[in-house]
Amino acid sequence: MSYLAPAEFATKMVDAGESKIFMSTRDTVIRAFMAGAILALAAIFAITIAVKTGVFLLGAILFPVGFCMLYLMGFDLLTGVFVLAPLALLDKRPGVDVRGILRNWGLVFLGNFGGALTVAFMMAFIFTYGFNVDAGAVGAKAASIGEARTVGYAEHGLGGWLTIFIRGMLCNWMVSMGVVGAMISTTVSGKVIAMWMPIFLFFFMGFEHSVVNMFLFPFGLIMGGEFSISDYFLWNEIPTALGNLVGGLAFTGLTLYTTHVKTAPKRKVASAAVEAPSKSAPANA
Repeated sequence: MSYLAPAEFATKMVDAGESKIFMSTRDTVIRAFMAGAILALAAIFAITIAVKTGVFLLGAILFPVGFCMLYLMGFDLLTGVFVLAPLALLDKRPGVDVRGILRNWGLVFLGNFGGALTVAFMMAFIFTYGFNVDAGAVGAKAASIGEARTVGYAEHGLGGWLTIFIRGMLCNWMVSMGVVGAMISTTVSGKVIAMWMPIFLFFFMGFEHSVVNMFLFPFGLIMGGEFSISDYFLWNEIPTALGNLVGGLAFTGLTLYTTHVKTAPKRKVASAAVEAPSKSAPANA
């Protein structure tokens, strides 16, 4: 069977959330580190394609390859555990509490950030031949993105901060659809197709992904972007992460759990009284 009905994969979501909460610290950090590193490579891959071809659409089409790889390897992104872990608490799984969820989120954040930052330094070293030459067009593009999506938002004050927050919500609505979408199939090709569609959409639309930004903004700073570390956290990472949490949980996790796990009672249809034909009626009446 290559397809699971929503009622089946919704239960798998809760099981996955419970499993992640009870995972050892070592395994949680390793899986998160690798997820952050692979997604970072996918991000610079997509930017390089867009810069060298001049076609951003092409970069967006190919970016999901990183997400597919990390998911198939069983690695964890912060955006994924934002959606899955709370469902285990909502389902009242034994031993699951808020402390366990926050522990999981914290460890995954640190692992993702460590992996993304490692790739940021590695790619910066490669592009500059050991920080000896200019990084070229790709480096300049990364720096400009970092400026536009930090101080560019700051220019609009609260409106800019809320814009990032909403973009973060929309991002993890799509990304979590990719996480859940992979659960509907038992074949690799089916999982990849289900993941590819929403990830392509979020990247092309320029929505804000907290883990992608863990790579993009440190890399942009190294490449000479004119913004600060505090600009990055206050005007991007914090509102993005909060938006990712709210959007993924509200639009994907809670909706699927509510309607496919805790399904409301079905509507009862009153049975119509069937009147038996009268014995006295003529046969050909």
